[in-house]
Parts: sequence; structure tokens; C-alpha cells
Amino acid sequence: MLDKTLVILKPSAVQRGLIGEVISRFEKKGLILIGLKMVWLSDEILSEHYAHLKDKPYFQGVKDSMKICPVIMCCLKGNDVISVVRLLTGVTNSREALPGTIRGDYSMSMRENILHASDSPEAAAEEIQRFFKEEELFDYNLSTISNVYATNEL
Repeated sequence: MLDKTLVILKPSAVQRGLIGEVISRFEKKGLILIGLKMVWLSDEILSEHYAHLKDKPYFQGVKDSMKICPVIMCCLKGNDVISVVRLLTGVTNSREALPGTIRGDYSMSMRENILHASDSPEAAAEEIQRFFKEEELFDYNLSTISNVYATNEL
């Protein structure tokens, strides 16, 4: 069974018209998009999602940034999907992200850094459950899956 992860395309991606470009990077890699929706995040859900930052001086700024416009929620599936997505994404501080990564190619900011990606299997499971109902996820395989993975990788 392939792993799942959550990716949030932040307002910085939505406002700059990068939705298709970012999702395309994941699809071209061979990851399977199994959930996709646009939502306007509430202060309550942002407080829950960013609870680990509540004592940081930038906590309110992060939440305010995420409420500028709707965001795009994506659930992706693939082998080692969490580490693959994080490698494609690049480091949090976009000025330090390597060229070829999403942040390295499209961002100059620490906070306005295009997307959020789950950082562990536990976080992915919790975040997917927070943002998607079970019926909003579609568990399927691409017809080209044999061109993405070797038989023993599935």
C-alpha cells in the first residue's frame, strides 16, 4: 500500500497563479493526487494546525497569512511520499531552498513559501483527517503506475 501525505498550497501560491504549476510538479514526479479542494481556513482550524507554533512570536502572522485568500488542499499518494514531497518542496526558508525545488524556484520568503507539506507519517495522518472527510479521498492507481514503479515497489 502506498503512503499518503497532505500538501497545502498557501495563499502565496494561489495569489501568484501557481496552483497548476505546483500540482504539476507532483504529478510529473509520479505521485497520485487522491484529494483536492479549495477551502477558506478559519482562525480556529489554523490555531489547531499550527498549535506547535503557539508560543512563537510569529504565530499570529502565520495565521493571518493563511487567511488572505482560500488555499488548495491536496492529498497525495506514493512510495515514500512524505520524503519525496519534502525533497520536491525544498527547505522552509525559500531563500535557502535549492534551485529545482518548488520553493527554490518560486519563493523568496520564510513565511510566504508557497506550500505546507506534512513532515512525518503521524503528522500526515492527523492533517489529512483534519482537512479531508473520508469520502473526499479517492483511493485509486494511475493506469501508468507500472511505468512509475517497479513491480516489487507496489
